[in-house]
Order: sequence, then structure tokens, then C-alpha cells
Amino acid sequence: MEHSRHLQQLAWPQVEQLAARPGSTVVWPWGAVEQHGPHLPLGTDALFAERVLDAVLARLDGALPVLRLPLQSIGFSPEHRGFSGTLSLPPQLLISQLVAVGHELAAAGFQRLVLFNAHGGQIALLQTAARQLRSERPELAVLPCFLWSGPEGVAALIPEPERSAGLHAGLAETSLMLHLAPELVGPDRPRDGDRGGPIPPGWSLEGQAPLAWLTQDLSASGVIGDAGGASAALGAQLFERLVEGWRQRLDALLRSSWPGSDRVPGHRPDPS
Repeated sequence: MEHSRHLQQLAWPQVEQLAARPGSTVVWPWGAVEQHGPHLPLGTDALFAERVLDAVLARLDGALPVLRLPLQSIGFSPEHRGFSGTLSLPPQLLISQLVAVGHELAAAGFQRLVLFNAHGGQIALLQTAARQLRSERPELAVLPCFLWSGPEGVAALIPEPERSAGLHAGLAETSLMLHLAPELVGPDRPRDGDRGGPIPPGWSLEGQAPLAWLTQDLSASGVIGDAGGASAALGAQLFERLVEGWRQRLDALLRSSWPGSDRVPGHRPDPS
């Protein structure tokens, strides 16, 4: 059988052998089915998670012990309800599902689970689920990651105010989709997101002192940002920095012993 990074394409003895290797890691891509304005598909986040992850895995040393799970395509998207096609699962269901899968991976002998998430609205949910899973299976390291956070140089490609205010279906996402799947991009280039008026001083939509906003509070089109300057050329630059940034991070993780096989849950080393 030809080697594959996809766990579901392997036979069980191959998975057993890989899971038994030091540092064995599984990456689980997470997307969403939610509105992305009148010009981008509902599966935008899912497509980004898969395309970036597969490109990252293709660049990694083939000898490294890493597999990926099938995409979790439907996620937690209540902020986008009210726009046709948005699907959102209950948070408790997603947490239970993630914890259940984590238990199975830990039982199989895997040492790490990386949650490779491309939907900003479920960052906190996956962090909560990761903490719950780790508390139940402390032998399994769990790393909840967000596609757009971490790789150097990505934010520098997006000018202000779009860098701060372009939260959804704006310049970055539209450009990346024009690079990866231009046939899925509609002709509109909306600018929207000011519907709710100025944000109270000291508060923000995301980041410090965030507001629990719903898209309909801010936008009639579903866009929060400005897609007007989007281009496939910018998308290609974003894609390269995302892929290379995550390749470096996964390579460093896979070549490390973190969190260390000699660590005993609940044990605090003697400070002396």
C-alpha cells in the first residue's frame, strides 16, 4: 500500500506501527459551513484548512510520524445564523465529539493531537475542548491552533484598517480563495461591517475586551471588512506564508520530545 498521510487510507497495522513511534502526531483539520458574504462559498474555512494542511504535510520529511484525520467540515457558527446555508452544531456536541476521538487516538498510542482550525468563531470552543481532553487523557498532548495565527509575515501583507477590521470574507479570505479556487468566487467585492456603529471606547470585536457580536449586528451582506482590493497574487503570497509558517511549526514539534515522555501527570519536580 502506498504511503499516505491520511489515517483513513491506511490499514490498521500501519497505523499501529506509526502510533508506537516517539512523537506520533495526528492533525485534525476543522472548518465550518457558514455564510461568507455574497461572493465566497459556505465551505471557505473548510477549504482553507484542508488545502493549507495538505500543502504543509507534503513539505514535511516523509519519515516524520504524522497523520491527518478527515476534515471536520461542520462546526460552531451561531454568529452567522440568519444567512441561508449556515449550519452550526451545539457546542456540547462538538466538545463531546472531540473528546471521544481524542480518547480513541490516545488508546491507539498516539502522543499528540493538533487541532488545525480555520474558523475564528470556534477558537475558544476548541481551546475548551482541548483542555477537557487533556485533563481526561494527560498522556495525549493537545494543541488547538488557528490557521491565521502564528506564521510570521501574514499580517504584514494586509494593510490597515483591513488588518484589524477585516474579520470575515474581506481582503485576506477573498484573495486566498482567488488563489486556491477562483471558480468559487463570485463577482462582488463587498465592503461592509459598519452597521452597528462605532465600537465603545476600550472594547473590540476581537482581541482585548471583546464583544460577543453576531454578524447581523454589523453587516447586511455577511462581510465584515473590505474585499475590494482582493487578488490572486495576494492570495498566493498569503498561501505561501501560511504553508511555510505551519510547516516550520509542525516540523519543530515533530522533532521535539514535548511534552516529554518522562513526565508524570500530577507530579511536580523537586525545585531543589
